[in-house]
Amino acid sequence: MTARGQSEAYPGHKRPKKQYLRIAAVALFITLGFLIFSSSLVPSAAQLSNSAKDAARHVHRPKIPKLGVPNIQNPFRQAAHKPPKQANSTSGEAEWFSDWKWLNPFSSTITLDENWTVLPPLRTRPLIYTYYDTAKEIDAATTEAENELLLIWRRAWWAQGFRPVILGKAEAMDNPLYESLQAKQLSPELESDLLRWLAWGRMGTGILANWLVLPMGPYEDNLLSYLRRGSYPKLTRYESFNSGLFSGDIGAINSVLAQTIKAPALEKSKSFLEAADPAIFTVDPVPIAIAFYNSATITGQYQHVADKLLKSHAIGFGSLAELITSHLHTTFQNDFPSGIAVLKPLPLHSTALISPALSLANSLTRCSKSPIPSSCPPNRPKCQPCSKDKPMLVTTPSVFRNTSDLYTIGTIPHPYTLATLLAQNSDITTRQIRRDTIRDPWLLAVTKELLGNDVSGPARIVKFKESVASGWSESRGLWFTAERNLTTSNLDWHFGFPLPHGDKDEPPHEIPVPNPPASEAHISLPNQQELGNEQKRLKVARELLARKGAKVGIREVLEAWNMADTEAWRFVRAYAARDRVERQKWEEDERGFAGTEKRRGEGWSRWFD
Repeated sequence: MTARGQSEAYPGHKRPKKQYLRIAAVALFITLGFLIFSSSLVPSAAQLSNSAKDAARHVHRPKIPKLGVPNIQNPFRQAAHKPPKQANSTSGEAEWFSDWKWLNPFSSTITLDENWTVLPPLRTRPLIYTYYDTAKEIDAATTEAENELLLIWRRAWWAQGFRPVILGKAEAMDNPLYESLQAKQLSPELESDLLRWLAWGRMGTGILANWLVLPMGPYEDNLLSYLRRGSYPKLTRYESFNSGLFSGDIGAINSVLAQTIKAPALEKSKSFLEAADPAIFTVDPVPIAIAFYNSATITGQYQHVADKLLKSHAIGFGSLAELITSHLHTTFQNDFPSGIAVLKPLPLHSTALISPALSLANSLTRCSKSPIPSSCPPNRPKCQPCSKDKPMLVTTPSVFRNTSDLYTIGTIPHPYTLATLLAQNSDITTRQIRRDTIRDPWLLAVTKELLGNDVSGPARIVKFKESVASGWSESRGLWFTAERNLTTSNLDWHFGFPLPHGDKDEPPHEIPVPNPPASEAHISLPNQQELGNEQKRLKVARELLARKGAKVGIREVLEAWNMADTEAWRFVRAYAARDRVERQKWEEDERGFAGTEKRRGEGWSRWFD
């Protein structure tokens, strides 16, 4: 028998007391009850999720303002409708739309029309005025000579990006201050000077120049660039130019006019500048890119012309016109010491294609007629005068080079024109195009040095457009399509001076052709028969592209196969056409005034009409 309090199953182990068992049972019962009856109070996973969402909805978020930020992924996104037509935006088959998106590779993504080319916005030409009294009594020969000088003045300033306007007594009489002069006793010289200022005040903000003040410097000259901006906050004159050149806004012009007309010393003065308060003017240094052919300059530097002026104004002004023209030409030649590059990207079978460009380059290398051939412009006494013994260098590189001291002349053919020349056959088939030709051969060749071989057509076309129409390039080159003849008048206004005319009797194939670059020495120049065949194919291509009505199928095939080349061709065609339209419209507006052009297209070689 076991001892009391010990378990029979486990000897030596004491049994727990009954009160402890009761406490344990009660604790177990309470725990089970708590777990059972409190399970509904614990949120489920779904409830927790909903609570989190509800809390997130009530979290304070700072409000960010909406900004008009362009679509970065597609800044040149296609428009929903074609843009509206702009005034003066067509010429023949060329149509253009001026817009800041002009560097988009393909114009059709903007205009929704493959024949509608996007060009950079037309730059605003600041106004430059000169005064010429047509009522003065002079003989017909002198009038003609002065009219030629006025034409030279207009042409030179137009080429530099300005809008030249010749004023007369009619504009002066329209100024409300004109009545104030009627009671004044003025010398003829002072009265003419005051009329000049009254005419300027009537027209408004701009530049006032003597018609013997001409630009003789590079396009990017600091003063010329400043004047092209068209904003002149201060009434400014220029040292040593006296009354030759002023710039200012309309408020300052009429203010100094009103003060000077009321000045007690006016009637005793010899000029407007002498009577005006000198403190009104800001005096800038002598312009280094502008020449003034006043009487002191002519007498001091060009005695031969001065002697002719003493004998006859008509003869003297004619001699002065030749001198100024030769100086404008010399300035161009000095601005491009590396010469002229006539692009020939695909030298094989493209000699006839660039013949007009070579003819133009040859004219630019000639020397203009001058009464003093060894003379320089008055603002450039250390120039390099034109010399027949050392003409400008003319080269025919196969690539475009972005060099500031080299003038580039580019002839761009339509894909059909180029295909017929390279294939030596005017009957091109679709099968031949797809099997035997690469895409965009002209643009690839002309930009190879600039961009390499691995750049796509769209990237090349953007760079090409910059090379043609950007601000830094428009004064360093001339681009035209192979299918359109150049005209004398357009070229004279582009360069700012009449080009020396070639011999009309010069045989067709005696235009100087530079030797090819060393890298192309293996390519021989065509003989007379081969050159004649090239000219025939070029003529056929021009006739086909000039057809109107139904589209020519092979033309469409070549345009689709060479999209970048076609875009480049259309861009150059439209850009050149817009320049012509702008100038022709301006000439129409100015036709009734002095200094207009009477004869066009005379004296050029067979390549121009």
